[in-house]
Amino acid sequence: MGLKGFVEGGIASIIAGCSTHPLDLIKVRMQLQGEASAPNPALRPALAFPTSAHHHVHLPPPPRVGPISVGVRIIQQDGAKALFSGVSATILRQTLYSTTRMGLYDILKKKWTDPNTKNMPLMMKITAGLVAGGIGAAVGNPADVAMVRMQADGRLPLAQRRNYKSVVDAISQMAKNEGVTSLWRGSSLTVNRAMLVTASQLASYDQFKETILEKHWMKDGLGTHVTASFAAGFVAAVASNPVDVIKTRVMNMKVEPGMAPPYSGALDCALKTIRAEGPMALYKGFIPTISRQGPFTIVLFVTLEQVRKLLKDF
Repeated sequence: MGLKGFVEGGIASIIAGCSTHPLDLIKVRMQLQGEASAPNPALRPALAFPTSAHHHVHLPPPPRVGPISVGVRIIQQDGAKALFSGVSATILRQTLYSTTRMGLYDILKKKWTDPNTKNMPLMMKITAGLVAGGIGAAVGNPADVAMVRMQADGRLPLAQRRNYKSVVDAISQMAKNEGVTSLWRGSSLTVNRAMLVTASQLASYDQFKETILEKHWMKDGLGTHVTASFAAGFVAAVASNPVDVIKTRVMNMKVEPGMAPPYSGALDCALKTIRAEGPMALYKGFIPTISRQGPFTIVLFVTLEQVRKLLKDF
């Protein structure tokens, strides 16, 4: 029974990840907007004081564009197939990360559900989501780093692109050129984000679904699954977007040999981002995030419910 939860969650996650990949790519591009126009992060200490010997010229940042404009620009520059840049990394990420988190959550849910009432308290659902999300993220971090880099590559000038051929090529080049530890760059952020997403997404879906059925607002069917999953997607997007922005920037940064990295860590990245672009920069890409998180969560749970029906006799 434990293995069944991993299989069901893995199938649903891969289908959901592939179908919403273009929205995820647009989100990553938007989260990186403004980063290149900021002064060299390596020259921006946490506390900077002006001196008479140095004069800083603050240039206005380029205008930020919305998700539709970003999508159109990607198609114009690199063709429609560019919307699926890094899809192999998405498949590997869902196979490692989402399969693990969905399977573990299912195991914990069955273990912690009251056998008499058949219900599980909300706090226990959240705890199960935190545990499952953290473990899943640690397992899937190499694929996550590869996915972010492959999605972000198209925004760079041709001479600066990494041009990874596939997720396997990306992981092997990172390990060879930057060390094996680079595969877990930003892992603390990935784990934190995954804990937030899994706790808010899976726990809220179960809670919304139970409430709808208990209040007899709808019967247990497609309408209930879509309503509960969209609400869960919105909760997950609000909770995770700030961590997601920082994670994207830390994973995507280029570390030149002999040079200090642009960001020394998550907190440094957050401070520099807020200082250079304002606090709302942490919600960059929120529209494509919710635009992706909504459909992703709907496809995830609707597919999961159908897969469970197909595999109920196994």
